[in-house]
Amino acid sequence: MALSTRIKAELLLLGLLTTGLTQVPILASAPRGFWALPENLTVVEGAVAELRCGVHAPGSAVQWAKDGLLLGPDPRIPSFPRYRLEGDHAKGEFHLRIEACDLSDDAEYECQVGRSETGPELVSPRVILSILVPPKVLQLTPEAGSTVTWVAGQEYTVSCVSGDAKPAPDITFLLSGQTISGISANVNEGSQQKLFTTEATARVTPQSSDNGQLLVCEGSSPALDTPIKASVTMNVLFPPGPPIIEWPGLDEGQVRAGQSLELSCTARGGNPLATLQWLKNGQPVSTAWGTEHAQAVARSLLVMIVRPEDHGARLSCEAYNSVSTGIQERGVTLQVTFPPSAITILGSASQSENKNVTVSCITKSSRPRVLLRWWLGWRQLQPSEETVMDGLHGGHISMSNLTFLARREDNGLTLTCEAFSEAFTKETFKKSLTLNVKYPAQKLWIEGPPEGQRLRAGNRVRLVCLAIGGNPDPSLTWYKDSRTVTEPRPPQEPRRVQLGSVEKSGSIFSRELVLITGPSDNQAKFTCKAGQLSASTQLVVQFPPTNVTILANASTLRPGDALNLTCVSVSSNPPVNLSWDKEGERLEGVAAQPRRAPFKGSAAARSVLLRLSSRDHGHRVTCSAHSTELRETVSAFYRLNVLYPPEFLGEQVLVVTAVEQGEALLPVSVSANPAPEAFNWTFRGYRLSPAGGPRHRILSGGALQLSNVTRADDGLYQLHCQNSEGTAEALVRLDVQYAPTIRALQDPTEVNVGDSVDIVCTVDANPILPEMFSWERLGEEGEDQSLDDMEKMSKGSTGRLRIHHAKLTQAGAYQCIVDNGVAPPARGLVRLVVRFAPHVEHPAPLTKVAAAGDSTSSATLHCRARGVPNIVFTWTKNGVPLDLQDPRYTEHTYHQGGVHSSLLTIANVSAAQDYALFTCIATNPLGSDHTNIQLVSISRPDPPSGLKAVSVTPYSVGLEWKPGFDGGLPQRFQIRYEALGTPGFLYMDVLPPQATSFTLTGLQPSTRYRVWLLASNALGDSGLVDKGSQISITTPGLDQPSREPDSQLPTEQPAGISEKTETGSEEDRVRNEYEESQWTGDRDTRSSTVSTTDVEPYYHSMRDFSPQLPPTMEEVSYPRGLRALEEENMAFPGHLYDEVERVCAPSQAWGPLYDEVQMDSCDFRWPGDRYEDARGIYDQVAGDLDPVDPDAIPFELRGHLV
Repeated sequence: MALSTRIKAELLLLGLLTTGLTQVPILASAPRGFWALPENLTVVEGAVAELRCGVHAPGSAVQWAKDGLLLGPDPRIPSFPRYRLEGDHAKGEFHLRIEACDLSDDAEYECQVGRSETGPELVSPRVILSILVPPKVLQLTPEAGSTVTWVAGQEYTVSCVSGDAKPAPDITFLLSGQTISGISANVNEGSQQKLFTTEATARVTPQSSDNGQLLVCEGSSPALDTPIKASVTMNVLFPPGPPIIEWPGLDEGQVRAGQSLELSCTARGGNPLATLQWLKNGQPVSTAWGTEHAQAVARSLLVMIVRPEDHGARLSCEAYNSVSTGIQERGVTLQVTFPPSAITILGSASQSENKNVTVSCITKSSRPRVLLRWWLGWRQLQPSEETVMDGLHGGHISMSNLTFLARREDNGLTLTCEAFSEAFTKETFKKSLTLNVKYPAQKLWIEGPPEGQRLRAGNRVRLVCLAIGGNPDPSLTWYKDSRTVTEPRPPQEPRRVQLGSVEKSGSIFSRELVLITGPSDNQAKFTCKAGQLSASTQLVVQFPPTNVTILANASTLRPGDALNLTCVSVSSNPPVNLSWDKEGERLEGVAAQPRRAPFKGSAAARSVLLRLSSRDHGHRVTCSAHSTELRETVSAFYRLNVLYPPEFLGEQVLVVTAVEQGEALLPVSVSANPAPEAFNWTFRGYRLSPAGGPRHRILSGGALQLSNVTRADDGLYQLHCQNSEGTAEALVRLDVQYAPTIRALQDPTEVNVGDSVDIVCTVDANPILPEMFSWERLGEEGEDQSLDDMEKMSKGSTGRLRIHHAKLTQAGAYQCIVDNGVAPPARGLVRLVVRFAPHVEHPAPLTKVAAAGDSTSSATLHCRARGVPNIVFTWTKNGVPLDLQDPRYTEHTYHQGGVHSSLLTIANVSAAQDYALFTCIATNPLGSDHTNIQLVSISRPDPPSGLKAVSVTPYSVGLEWKPGFDGGLPQRFQIRYEALGTPGFLYMDVLPPQATSFTLTGLQPSTRYRVWLLASNALGDSGLVDKGSQISITTPGLDQPSREPDSQLPTEQPAGISEKTETGSEEDRVRNEYEESQWTGDRDTRSSTVSTTDVEPYYHSMRDFSPQLPPTMEEVSYPRGLRALEEENMAFPGHLYDEVERVCAPSQAWGPLYDEVQMDSCDFRWPGDRYEDARGIYDQVAGDLDPVDPDAIPFELRGHLV
């Protein structure tokens, strides 16, 4: 027992020392050895393998070895994650399980039992674990999945290579499902050890049946359940089958001309399908075909119209494709049946009666031949001869000759040649002629007016010729005195003869002749003939003279010549009487010997003698032939052509008026024969070119046309006319009128106040009219522009505007307007300068300027005055002339028109030295004026002025006011109000602080209120003693509309401040109208002012004020004034004074000294939409200070007391 216990203890110690090893429990009774040995095992890659090992080895460690490498006794086998020991170790089960086997697991394995006290170590026999690796891919050449194009019957080589595998796979080829024999295969080493690849090659000869089938490479292996495959699709090219022609009928090749033949050619099989074409006699006739891939058929349809010339033609259909070794063909020969295309009858079917008619009938080629027979009407005639000849296209020509006797009763019957054949039983071919048997007419006569009846020339006469019977129809012909009558129609002549055509009515034939009778028809014989028959009639026609002719004894006529004229009437029936007249004046003539008359009429003649003058030129001498019986007159005239030199007519114009820059026509009224050869114009001794010039042209009638006429063209023009008979001259005056031009206008015209002066305007114009001068005064709208107190005078080309006792209000621009009826009127601008003594602007009895007297601030004093001519400024301080050489004083002087300014800047203001009364003195040669400016310390603001209500509603009131002197500091406003009858006051601060208008809300309807306005700055308010400015208002009831207040209580004013109206004194309104120069702002709101009722005098707060000085007058390019007038091109001479050259102030010239609001140079109103209170420059110093506590004001702002 003690020994057993010791052994157990030793074994336990051994187990502790070998922690992690697999141990077999100690069973004293179990024999040592293997009860289960591992065996060789084969598995497929990725499968699970288990090698069995069962042992009887109590207390022994068990482990596996792989190719001699011990895996360790740990059941988890850490170095091989896929390996582990399986089984019940207590029972001695130590099976090696390998998950997801791969090629690295292919090795020899043995199970080992460690040595123990019970026995030595045990080792199992080595077993082999064989891992099968299946091939993953097959690489086929051609590429797997593609389609290969092969030609049937040709041999091709294909190869197939397997991927890595173990063992090497077997490769077979299948063509259309059948295994290919004779494959050569090679086994090669794979990409890794123990892996192999197989490369197999096969020779393939595809057939047409293989088209579209698969060529498959199949790889098999013990590692595969099913073989892997790679395949290509075979596109096997092979020729098509022979073509087949489908003939539509039983008799192949038998057709008839004109038939529409449709033949279908079919070729089956072939890859690609067959290309078909039709040929006729070896020439292609159709290359169109279609394919049906589902049936593998190619079809081509030939449609043709069979013609006779197609007889014997061979139609063939050819089939081939790209792999055909030759063209396959199927043909058929056409046998064409065709009738004769035409039948012709030779010979004439026209013959005189009782004579033989011979004709022949011949056909065009036909197949088969045709037979001929003759018909006359419905009677068959027997031919005299029949002949058959070979024709075209394998046909035959038939001919038949016929002779028969022409009889009158057969006239008009149809002679027919008929062709017939058994092959054309449904068709008849004929050719017909109409038999014409000739025989003469039986009777002929004329119907018309009775012979001997007198017809008037111009009457319409109808003659009709009639005949009975005859074939052909008798041709009725009319003759006049043995000449054939035709129907001539010369152009532009009336139609005198109308010859009708032969007309037939039954067996009677007629032809009409309609005449418009004339002299030639008198005693004429008209005859109608038909073959050997004829009939005649004679007409008697009365007519006036056919021609009246005037003969002269001279061809060239001149004034004073004697002219003998003879009038001859050629022929008339009955005779006529002759008479003479000249332009309606009857002339006596002498009868002359008549001549022989044509048309079997009578002739007459008469003469007259004339003595000629130039007035006879162009007159007509008329001879009249009058027939009393016919009551008709025929006249002829002779126009006198008298040659004479030029003669000016009484209507010749001697004075022509034209307007400058226009056109002028100097007309010519002249008579001459021949017409004048030349018209020569001379002006001031110079001859004008007949060919014309830049501004003149001589018209065809001799008139002179001038263009762009100028006043230099005014004067006498001499006209010289000439022809072959002589010359003539005339003088024509051209009066050129032109618009007025101002030649002299003194600008400016100067006058002292109270004196008289003439504004003189001298012009050049044509015509000069008494009332052509007028005057206008120019100025702003609403100003007095009346000229009632001025005298207007004119004499000749000079006009005057006389001003008596000149006033300042009359100064300004005047316009001289001259209108003589020729546009445009002339306009000249002249300025009247009224010279006057200086007048300094006095906005208040005393002007105050505030500045801190701390010797660091500066102040600017502004003095403005009006006066002409220029003003000179001087300054005094407390009555003592100011020394401007002192560097602390700087003066800038500006002149603009009649307005002059002086700005005195005081630097480093000292309360002891500079708080004083400064006087500005303005002086010019006509006098002087002055104003006082007090420089003071900063202080509390003055009360605002001008408080008024601008709108009232039941609940609010709109207020406006004018700020007072701000004491040199920013000021703000507060509204105090109370409802009458209600105790207590209410207060409202005005925002923004610098506003000058405010709407007070929160009021009650129908209530009377009293409203005060207080001003305050950092030093205090404007004073409660005066209670500021105040008004009383009453709000309307709810049933009353909102309104503007009808009346207001006057604003309370501080004591000792004079009131000044906005309009100012009369003298303030006086200014020269031509110099409407204004300041860029009427007042400077940055500087506070004393309270006034309607106007703000100048109070300048000069603390920290550093104005930007404007450029000097010479540096500013001023716009020229009165632009609107300059656009009218008015005469405006140069200016005498620079100060009157500008009507509007130049941009930026004065504005910065008075206000910070930029305004247009000619805009004299505040731009309300962009107003900014310039007093905001003080906000950065005193805007945040408590106005209640004066001790809080910085020392530098308090100033010194005076």
